[in-house]
Amino acid sequence: MTDKDLNRIHKDIVSLLEEKLPDYLTYHSLKHTLYVLNRAVYIAGKEGVSGNDLRLLKVATLCHDIGFIETHVNHEEISCKIVRKYFKSYNLTEDEVDTVCGMIMATRIPQEPKNLLEEIIADADLEYLSTNKFESVSDKLFTELKHYSPKLTKQEWDKIQIKFIQNHKYFTKYCRHYKEHRKIKNLNTLL
Repeated sequence: MTDKDLNRIHKDIVSLLEEKLPDYLTYHSLKHTLYVLNRAVYIAGKEGVSGNDLRLLKVATLCHDIGFIETHVNHEEISCKIVRKYFKSYNLTEDEVDTVCGMIMATRIPQEPKNLLEEIIADADLEYLSTNKFESVSDKLFTELKHYSPKLTKQEWDKIQIKFIQNHKYFTKYCRHYKEHRKIKNLNTLL
């Protein structure tokens, strides 16, 4: 895949997400996708990833939640189906598509990445857990989840988050070293 292919994919995916993502997705939005892309590129730099691996990581990050244009249920599988359907026109080889889909599936909860690229996207997707934006991002996710479960209370949501953060772990050396302490601080605020 070339930089030209990547630029075309970026433009097309952003347009698709802008056009087709439902408005009630206050967390799984284009803003989230672009934030995860930024974090993935940053973590990749810290982990020494470059070249075609970095281009494939960018594609996977742009597409990791594209399945939400159809449904929130098993959206990672839907994202991979979309990638497999449309990406032949972007000059990606079958191996490259498999790599992209592996990264997309690594964002599924519980996360089980199998290689460095999958670790990077998994960490980037949940990097917000260890930032000072945790509360505002968490509120967006709560609002989105209330669309699917209108009876969900803030107290129930806090319990879900506490359990989730207690069971969460970062995978890359960078995030384990630089992000874990802030995540614990956010957890303690919830507790």
